[in-house]
Amino acid sequence: MKLKLKNNILLISILSCSNFEKEYVKMNYPETKKDEVLEVIFGKKIPDPYRWLEDETSYETKKWVVQQNNYTDNYLSRIPFLKKIEDRLKNIWNYPSESIPIAKDDNLYYFYNDGLKNQSILRLKSKDTSKDMTIIDPNLLSSDGSKSIGGLYFSNDHKYLGYTINKSGSDWQVINVMRLEDQSLVKDTLKRVKFSGIEWFKRGFFYKRYPEAETNKILSKKISNSKIYYHNLGDKQENDILVKTPFTSEYISPYVSVSEDEKVIFLYGYRGTYGNSLYYKKSNSNENNWISLVKDYNSDIQIVRKIKDHIYVLTDRNSQYKKLVKIYLDKPGEEDWVTLIEGKENEVLKEIKITGNKIFAHFYKDVLSCWKIFNLRGKILEELELPGKGIVNGFDGDLSSKITYYSFNNLITPHTIYKYDIINNKSEIYKTSKIKFDSKKYILKQEFYTSKDGTKVPIFICHRKGLLMDGKRPTLLYGYGGFNISIEPYFNKSNAVLLENDGVYAIANIRGGGEYGQKWHSDGMLEKKQNVFDDFIFAAKYLIKKGITSENFLGIQGQSNGGLLIGAVLNQRPELFKVAFPEVGVMDMIRYEKFTIGHAWNVEYGSVKDKNHFEYIYKYSPLHNIDSGINYPSMLIYTADHDDRVVPAHSFKYAASIQSLKGQKNPALIRIGVNVGHGFGKPVKKIIKENAEKWAYFFYEMGVSY
Repeated sequence: MKLKLKNNILLISILSCSNFEKEYVKMNYPETKKDEVLEVIFGKKIPDPYRWLEDETSYETKKWVVQQNNYTDNYLSRIPFLKKIEDRLKNIWNYPSESIPIAKDDNLYYFYNDGLKNQSILRLKSKDTSKDMTIIDPNLLSSDGSKSIGGLYFSNDHKYLGYTINKSGSDWQVINVMRLEDQSLVKDTLKRVKFSGIEWFKRGFFYKRYPEAETNKILSKKISNSKIYYHNLGDKQENDILVKTPFTSEYISPYVSVSEDEKVIFLYGYRGTYGNSLYYKKSNSNENNWISLVKDYNSDIQIVRKIKDHIYVLTDRNSQYKKLVKIYLDKPGEEDWVTLIEGKENEVLKEIKITGNKIFAHFYKDVLSCWKIFNLRGKILEELELPGKGIVNGFDGDLSSKITYYSFNNLITPHTIYKYDIINNKSEIYKTSKIKFDSKKYILKQEFYTSKDGTKVPIFICHRKGLLMDGKRPTLLYGYGGFNISIEPYFNKSNAVLLENDGVYAIANIRGGGEYGQKWHSDGMLEKKQNVFDDFIFAAKYLIKKGITSENFLGIQGQSNGGLLIGAVLNQRPELFKVAFPEVGVMDMIRYEKFTIGHAWNVEYGSVKDKNHFEYIYKYSPLHNIDSGINYPSMLIYTADHDDRVVPAHSFKYAASIQSLKGQKNPALIRIGVNVGHGFGKPVKKIIKENAEKWAYFFYEMGVSY
């Protein structure tokens, strides 16, 4: 609240957050036909009237998409401050920024954006010249910024750079190779690639590819039977060598990695999104004699680095808070593993980097970064002094590196990149953010609330300092809750619009994620998925109870598995929320396994092919629990036409179902992104437009002017 004198009259005004009377609009959605489709599963009759929307290639579906986007355009056009928000976002975005540099032979590679470029440019800061050179500019690959760089893979001799290109946000990739000496492209271009890296070996590399698609529904077709191939530079792709593996199921996804000295090849097998097997063999052996380290799929296990005759491995095997183990390759039995570093309840081990002959261990302390440095025998040397409470990432490099880099940020603090002297344990600022956002005006808090079953759950809350908590603060609550993914309090440029408008942003670190180890994850998966929804509902109730916001000023947002979260809690407690953003969500839990890579999520959700799994999945599936007697909160559903991870049919059918409710008075709009996918590689221009629409809708539906 701000007090000021004008003409000797004391005026009291709420900064920027004034209310207005929102115009009531009767919703006349585009007509969506209903078909008589009925599926029976374990005796349960399940109608699916909008199944025709699963065919993304049909004329009817394409027409529906255009009609829905036009309808959303028309509704949003009535918001008087939409353009103002978009202009502010452009201003926020418009500053030069760099990524953490990647050091190779004392050269530094980094991504650079001058502010509003659709895609960031890969550049080189050469040790031999003072000039920075452009290596790859993806903006030159398409007129609309729809092509992006997926991953970078330097050969072990640093002579070649393999990189992947994604188009329109799809997970499908094309592999290209560049000679770093003169930035010329090798003619090799590899296709049918998805969820693959590049592992260099001798005069070529290993990669993963899928069979040729037998249908034009390449974005929604269920995919499996991926294989590892070896590609010799200069060869045609059809001559690539198939790598034999011990896997017999088409649903085991393989992945190969190679030690830096190229003496050992490691083979991973993934059954789904959690749990993998691990094998290895000497690279000079042509036989299919893979030696097993782990045969089952009951834990995560990842090679960190090979040094001499042993490997460093990060795993949660028999250690729910993760541990770093040392394994001698001539004695690979689990009984001979040596534990060097182990996480604990209040210090969950997140990741390990081995750089400059030191071990950099990243721990979570209540979801906040803590980095400790050890020698190669696991003896602690020091704890890194960080610039504050937040998220720190980086510390990549070679065993011989003397310098490495890391970044720090949190919900109200933009990224700052630091240069770290490994030998002398000293940090110095390398690059500061030039964003037009004053962090000093805002406060970040972490609090804990009690969920339905008594579990303590952390929640991050940020807002302007001195903000009046009158129960009317426009508040956005974000959640995810799945796949062992921890939701970190990282800086998001878009949130500046909310914070500057006297709003509150909150993240609930609900179960299903990896914030507190594997039990935190497992307590939110399979038959325990309801814990995730309860945690989020009680986060909302906590914000209301504290007097920060109320049911008329609380918005919720979640993406992907988080979109499922939003759909489920809207069915269970719709009265708690004013606005909802279910984005790229898994809304049809009965059919999710039938599309693209959905079958890999069985380990997280369960399968409707199993009667016990079906019973609990059906109880929370967003699409199948819509209540015709509910007037749901205002919704802006988001999906994308090239999303081949969570296919847009999930959101199409969900939107059509909500729009068909006779008692639905609040708007239920859907925005279908064009030439974009699940989220990765989205052009800056489209990011700004989508965020402007979101915030404009958020404020407008709450009756709050910007």
